[in-house]
Amino acid sequence: MTVPVVEAIDVVKVLGRGAAQVEALKGVSLSVAAGELTLLMGPSGSGKTTLLSVLGCMLSPTQGMVRVRGSSTQGMGSEELASIRREHIGFVFQSYHLFPTLTALENVRLVFDIRGQRSKRAKARASEALAMVGLAHKTRSFPIELSGGEQQRVAIARAIAGNASAILADEPTAALDGENGHAIMTVLAEIAKNASRGVLVVTHDPRILPFATRIVRIEDGLIVRADRSEQRRAAAISGRREVSFGIVAQRKG
Repeated sequence: MTVPVVEAIDVVKVLGRGAAQVEALKGVSLSVAAGELTLLMGPSGSGKTTLLSVLGCMLSPTQGMVRVRGSSTQGMGSEELASIRREHIGFVFQSYHLFPTLTALENVRLVFDIRGQRSKRAKARASEALAMVGLAHKTRSFPIELSGGEQQRVAIARAIAGNASAILADEPTAALDGENGHAIMTVLAEIAKNASRGVLVVTHDPRILPFATRIVRIEDGLIVRADRSEQRRAAAISGRREVSFGIVAQRKG
């Protein structure tokens, strides 16, 4: 049996204190498998971003357990959790989180800098990651010189450069138009084909449904439904879907 790249087991997460206390997650179990792109969907306030943060070891569960590559994070301190994030988790955010004074290549190299890896090989791996997302020609460009879609691709390159096991993306298409959103999801779907890496995308955008291997829906802090859609994902990637993000796809002969 394949070990999930990251999983939550009966996770409860309480936020706030006193009268402001909220049970954001109410006993949630979710696993992210390698080779899959999982969509976590739900309305605002459903707990999807909280669950993403728990899976990414940015928040610790109030109850329950998180496992990364089969190892429990229970009882870990802040430094140990930071080490887990550096080695195993790649984050992609809606607002890109790029440093404006650094080039695209330098932004990607940050994943190695924080590990203390500043060798020529680290630079080469950063360049390879940019090439994987179609930005080999933009290594020296600063964020202000890039479109929103290109900035998001730099963020994705940074997330995958260090060989993270789990790529966790929080509303990666929300700030983009249809064409750029389609391009970003195509990149993430391609990344998810890696047999050693899983991708989890938090979204409320129905346009990206065709890209999913599995769709999980969360409401009021509880998983209410999960289903697989491998045929829809394959069709979207191969171009056999007629419409995605409002763009008419060309059928292959």
